[in-house]
Amino acid sequence: MAGHESGMLDVGDGHSLYWEVSGNPDGKPAVTLHGGPGSGSSPRTRNLFDPNRYRVVLFDQRNSGRSTPSATDPVVDLSANTTQHLIADIEALRVHLGIERWLVWGGSWGVTLALAYAQAYPERVTELVLAAVTNGDRRDTDWITRDMGRVFPREWERFRDGVPPAERDGDLSAAYSRLLHDPDPEVRAKAAQAWCEWEDTHMSLAPDATPSLSVADPAFQLAFARLVTHYWSNGCFLEEGQLMRGIGRLHGIPAVLIHGRYDVSGPLGTAWALHRAWPGSELVVLDDTGHGGGNMTAAIIAATDRFARE
Repeated sequence: MAGHESGMLDVGDGHSLYWEVSGNPDGKPAVTLHGGPGSGSSPRTRNLFDPNRYRVVLFDQRNSGRSTPSATDPVVDLSANTTQHLIADIEALRVHLGIERWLVWGGSWGVTLALAYAQAYPERVTELVLAAVTNGDRRDTDWITRDMGRVFPREWERFRDGVPPAERDGDLSAAYSRLLHDPDPEVRAKAAQAWCEWEDTHMSLAPDATPSLSVADPAFQLAFARLVTHYWSNGCFLEEGQLMRGIGRLHGIPAVLIHGRYDVSGPLGTAWALHRAWPGSELVVLDDTGHGGGNMTAAIIAATDRFARE
């Protein structure tokens, strides 16, 4: 019953997206939106869905993973990579695959993207399953790049000092973005490593959290850091508070919000505020989990299994 297909989709602006479909060809359609921005899709995401009951779509967002052009290229133009471009890409992929409506799953940055897509195309979304909730507001990115220095002061000073002195009191995302596009490959690599070390630091307060980005392949580090800083320094290409104001457009769409209490990089307050503004949503708070790990996978599977039956 399970099948697998993959391909590249030309979405214009010189961009082609890698996509793959697995599971039951006649199953309930679901699309997965990866985090980052820029982490690329992971085969492990398939395990969040029963392959006998779901037709699961994975794809790499612009400039990430196997999509082209890659942000790993020494010189890459990110001007045609915005939230609005990604929303259009998701819709183009849906049409390409002949899917009428689908469940949308998102993790971390993928939550912000899922909310933006669902508000643009609510009639195409059957349910939402959102893990490690974010909403793209500058308030939240400022928390990660500056305010969290109060939680991790030694590590944050090292992170701050990775940019020139004149830029340390400004937008650190923008300052790092400039370094990540520097003509000197050593400057780019050093900035990518510093950015990824800070990401690993703030990812969780849970005692069993293990580093991942800081020990990743240098090419991946560069692409990931370039895309994160591109989005964060541009306010995720959203108006402040836009997704919260637009929550009424999701009325009637069942949603499960899953968040870890130990998620210090994305405090629970964002998920709570979203849940309070969204009567149809269910909030699951995990007391053993940060930005992932713990019972996060089990909670996601519980939601997708339930929606497969409905």
